[in-house]
Amino acid sequence: MHVLATAMGAAAAAVRWVCRKKKKRDHKKNNSMKKRDLNQTKKKRDLRNGEWLPVHHSTAADGGMSFSLEEIMSATRNFGETRVIGFGWQGKVFRGVIVDADGNNSTEVAIKRATPSSPRQNACEFGPEVEALRKLRHRHLVPLVGSCSCSKGGETILVYRYMPRGTLREHLMTKPVMPWWRRLDACMGAARGLHCLHATGIVHGGVKTSNVLFDESWVAKLSDYGLSRSATMESDVHSFGVVLFEVLTMARPGDMVGGLVDYAVACHRNGTLKDAIDPEIKDQVAPECLEKFAETAVECLAGNCIERPVIGDVLWNLELAVQLQLLNSRRT
Repeated sequence: MHVLATAMGAAAAAVRWVCRKKKKRDHKKNNSMKKRDLNQTKKKRDLRNGEWLPVHHSTAADGGMSFSLEEIMSATRNFGETRVIGFGWQGKVFRGVIVDADGNNSTEVAIKRATPSSPRQNACEFGPEVEALRKLRHRHLVPLVGSCSCSKGGETILVYRYMPRGTLREHLMTKPVMPWWRRLDACMGAARGLHCLHATGIVHGGVKTSNVLFDESWVAKLSDYGLSRSATMESDVHSFGVVLFEVLTMARPGDMVGGLVDYAVACHRNGTLKDAIDPEIKDQVAPECLEKFAETAVECLAGNCIERPVIGDVLWNLELAVQLQLLNSRRT
């Protein structure tokens, strides 16, 4: 009897041990599943917001060069008109050359001389913004080399890397005509650059085809960013929608009665957008890609700003448009 009781006690203990092991295993499995679900949820959220894109913040020495006004004057030949290469944020852009301390290496730069819109709006006011731009690095943003430490008259002078292949606007307007695949790639690059800015809390404030530049390898980069205080991320997305339609139709925003936005949206609604495509690339655009590309642009142009997608969603849709284009090998 004692033996039987002992055996039954041992059996009960074994059952309890098995139950504890199973409970522990189930608990571990549930935790693992919860962790996996959380990771999947986070991954989906990250993909939706485009957070998988690389963002690199520079070291103190990277992009933090400080130039004297004398150095800037020398680099631009006293801000000579022959050195003007464009017009940026509230001022002119000059082409210049900076030389290292040893005089052995030189770098071509674009020097942006921004004049304040009011006496109270001076370079000191933009100190935090300039400091943020100094630290920001991304493949699709024109790199900031440095700034002028002692500008006069409240000017803000920023020194950027010079982009030798010009602007998207120029390539849309000149021969040979930029092919559709390169236009699509430029839009992708601009979207990635804009996403980097928004993810860092920076509003561009001047998204347009003349602010999409190409380096020597045809990598598209956004320029003239970060110093606008009147724009919002939603207005950046709207401006990007205009860029998409400008790239597709080659029309300037003010070229037509009612504007490019109204015209393009109406064509999309009426199913006549194919007729509005730049004739030079009409046969290059895959129908499925066109539909997704135009749909994305229309969403960006929503009249109510809260209905516009975040730039991460725009980028995701453009990625899909690219894939749809690549599936049609005849047009790629």
